[in-house]
Amino acid sequence: MYFVVKVTSGQERIAANMLNSKREKSDSSVYSIILVDGMRGYLIIEAEDESACRNFVSKVRNVRGVLPKPISTEDVEKLVSRVGVSAQEISKNDTVEFTTGPFKGYKAKVLKVDDSKSEITVELIDVVVPIPVTTKMNTAKIIEKSKNKES
Repeated sequence: MYFVVKVTSGQERIAANMLNSKREKSDSSVYSIILVDGMRGYLIIEAEDESACRNFVSKVRNVRGVLPKPISTEDVEKLVSRVGVSAQEISKNDTVEFTTGPFKGYKAKVLKVDDSKSEITVELIDVVVPIPVTTKMNTAKIIEKSKNKES
């Protein structure tokens, strides 16, 4: 069963590393710890049952609690695959539209793609002074693919 664990926002990777170390050292019924990019403040833990998950995360720094209902395997697969797909689709010279953040609704041209960090550098369209902006890939969606295959 998969459970959503609330952690301090911005400390997801640290909490996941601490939990993974604890899992390796102990004989618990926790099978995996999933860190999903774009899910700020949350981790997903695969455990035998809810009590095993709660016992496992108790007294771990940056962990705030476990949400009461487990999530389905299909939902976990959607979350994990969604991030991977967006990282592969965006390429240089594509036109994107921001879906979240301070530039929500703005359109931009992609100048550079950094797959290792899941970041894109874009130049906003229809602004007085075009300034390059670097942001996470999952904050934008493609609205027009580039016609030339330049990387």
